[in-house]
Amino acid sequence: MTASITERRGILPGAEQTAGRLINSLCAILATTGGALLAGLAVMTVISVTGRSLTSVGLRPITGDFELVEVGCAVAIFSFLPWCQLKRGHVTVDLFVGFGPAWLMRFSTLTGDIIMTLVAVIMGWRLWLGMHEMLSNGQETYLLGLPIWYGYVGGMIGASLFILTCLYTVWRAWNDIVSGQTADLRLQ
Repeated sequence: MTASITERRGILPGAEQTAGRLINSLCAILATTGGALLAGLAVMTVISVTGRSLTSVGLRPITGDFELVEVGCAVAIFSFLPWCQLKRGHVTVDLFVGFGPAWLMRFSTLTGDIIMTLVAVIMGWRLWLGMHEMLSNGQETYLLGLPIWYGYVGGMIGASLFILTCLYTVWRAWNDIVSGQTADLRLQ
């Protein structure tokens, strides 16, 4: 069952809808950017592998390709997490609640969102600490000499939005329980 702004109850339901649209836009932009980054890394890998296999005709691989793939994939993964959380795309086990009443499913969703928020905060905190450690020790990649903390900055952007999105989904799930309805994900 979907709910409109006028039917929703809970903590500032109108603000929840507005915040949902803003977070949806930010998550979509970040996920699209992560997808473009991943596509670019795939193209670079094809070019590098082709260069590696055709050294006999004067081509060569891209220097540091594996370093760029390593950092780029980490940044891309953090770019996808907020979108996945917002759209309830994480893996769930609804073996028992799927057969229960709707309120049990809403309560299960709230519980999962709270746990995911805790996980997101811990991930963000550890990423933050790792970034500061890499910044202070000046560690660089072997071939390109890129500071390792650059990758952490890209990951922190995604991790920060992931935390914000998790907090929003807790708010949304709470309002779902209070109103007895499930928010329409298409509105956000």
